[in-house]
Amino acid sequence: MSNLGKIIVLLPFLFACVFARLSSLDPVEERKPINVHENYGGITTRKDGYGSDNQDDESGPYYDNGDGKDEEGNKNWPRGEHGFPLLFPFPFSFPWFGNHGQPRKEPEESAPAATKIEPKPDFETNFLGSWKVDNPNSGVAAMHVQLLPNNKAVWYDTVNLGRSDILAHPPACRRLVGGRRGDRGLDCTAHAIEYDIETAQLRTMKMEYDPWCSSGGMSPDGALVSTGGNQEGFRTLRIFNPFRDFEFQEKPGALSANRWYATQILLENGSFVVVGGRAAHNYEIIPSDKLNFPIQQFGLPFLEETQDEKENNLYPFVNLLPDGNIFVFANYKSIILNPYTGETIRNLPDLVGGSRNYPASGMSALLPINLNVENPENVDVEVIVCGGNTRDAFKFSELPPRKFFPAFKDCGRLSLSKQGAQWEKEDMPSPRTMGDLLLLPTGDVLITNGAKAGTAAWDAAETPNLTPVLYSPNKNKGKRFKELTPTNIPRMYHSISAVLPDGQILIAGSNTNEYYKFNKIDNPEMIYPTELTVEKFSPPYLAPELQQYRPQILEVLSDKNLKYRREFIVQIRLYAQIDQSDIKVTMYSPPFTTHGYSQNQRLLILGLKQVTKRFITVVAPPSGKLAPPGYYLLFVVHRGVPSQGMWVHIK
Repeated sequence: MSNLGKIIVLLPFLFACVFARLSSLDPVEERKPINVHENYGGITTRKDGYGSDNQDDESGPYYDNGDGKDEEGNKNWPRGEHGFPLLFPFPFSFPWFGNHGQPRKEPEESAPAATKIEPKPDFETNFLGSWKVDNPNSGVAAMHVQLLPNNKAVWYDTVNLGRSDILAHPPACRRLVGGRRGDRGLDCTAHAIEYDIETAQLRTMKMEYDPWCSSGGMSPDGALVSTGGNQEGFRTLRIFNPFRDFEFQEKPGALSANRWYATQILLENGSFVVVGGRAAHNYEIIPSDKLNFPIQQFGLPFLEETQDEKENNLYPFVNLLPDGNIFVFANYKSIILNPYTGETIRNLPDLVGGSRNYPASGMSALLPINLNVENPENVDVEVIVCGGNTRDAFKFSELPPRKFFPAFKDCGRLSLSKQGAQWEKEDMPSPRTMGDLLLLPTGDVLITNGAKAGTAAWDAAETPNLTPVLYSPNKNKGKRFKELTPTNIPRMYHSISAVLPDGQILIAGSNTNEYYKFNKIDNPEMIYPTELTVEKFSPPYLAPELQQYRPQILEVLSDKNLKYRREFIVQIRLYAQIDQSDIKVTMYSPPFTTHGYSQNQRLLILGLKQVTKRFITVVAPPSGKLAPPGYYLLFVVHRGVPSQGMWVHIK
């Protein structure tokens, strides 16, 4: 046999020996996380300290700063799972090399480690937050808002209360309804805008059917789905998909009942349930991506039982629970309801003291749900309800001679998982009605906007509450509330707020008047002007001295398409030695906020498998009952300091 023939015969044995030797070098290698590198279509080791016992050692053969270069700025050559350069680093994929940028498939029974690790305390700061003007004139008063995955916030007011302060572009006119004294002719102004949260630039949008006091939410494919409104908008459905459409697609008459002051939430199967509305003691289930569909309506006598002379059961507080049922709170009562059958599963104790829903207008949210536990499908879920007013307050604040009752200071907190649980009460530092209650990336709660006396409706409140309050649910009772830096702009009836990816809070709106009013010269009866200024509030975790502890997510190297129960990788840059006790990863559902209630809001604390200063192995939520399908903002939180949020999608 020739020498060449001998070499050909021996090659397979040589490769087998080398592979066996490499595989036996380190038994941990078999569990080394891998990543399908989108730039090359090949497999690369994660940045977890290859070649060193220290997982945070940056001397491994593949250290990436997130720009495709190593620490010295040299272009990284893609490497295989044992650190050797790939032979074919070309921009095409190989079918046997994983799933081409999708999250890796893990066993269905994958779950967080059972070992409980106590978190370290948050970094401390004396910073109480700061305010800045983001845009002096947005043109449209923000009554309803939804942040979308293109980093644009869509907000709108009403088409039946006169002209706004910005012309529609492209030009579009409609019959003028309402408005300032002397207004004549057509209304050629816009009543909806798309607002760039990074540049403060805006684009006007067209809405044909009145969305005033409507409900809404973000669909699994990232669209804003808006339901109901006033007059011709009573039964209208609107869909705006930022990835596909330039304007709203609208369908009047699509809904089964008048949905004026209703609440809309996403279910585990990706459809929406729309609950209540003025004189609508029922709810319906609608698809999230269609304008035409068969009616699915269910009676809900609970809404009739909770209706006072002046209602107090509008914009009910509704949340999806981990068992697939929904929590419904109206006035001062609440139930757990099976949305698919209409069956009341359980009656919950009354929250005594007064009314919490519109027009008394308290605030509510599910508190953060901790999935970083031994059994993430069996977690305790708590709801918080704050503020509001007496059940007859609106009778006195609605019409002259007006009398404004002090708003409530109390917050009620209830476990929805424990049979026999009772409301635990605690007072806020100041009374509040029409406030906004937002879940922050850290798991704390921010309370902003609203008034100290009166109720919702035109000119039905006084004494704006200018001071934000931070509520820390994990602290001991009596130490949970902290007042922050006040604003100087009243935000009362028809104001909004939204958590942004950079951790700031967008604050806009406030119109206590029946139409746009800006000064007392033209409107001597005006008390609070229509507010078009857009602000951003920086919470304490954005203190300058805390920036050194802020993680950075390397998005190009992180998994963004998540699967239920599966592990995924988040690549980070953090100049500190850390372990699991330093970090939590949170997943936030940006809500549709209007009239003091943020619909679809939830924050999940995800299970962790491994943490280094370069990457984190995270476990996705177990099912759509805990995280309905769709887009979320994912944050890495380092002892109370959150990263910039990254948009992820789960299904």
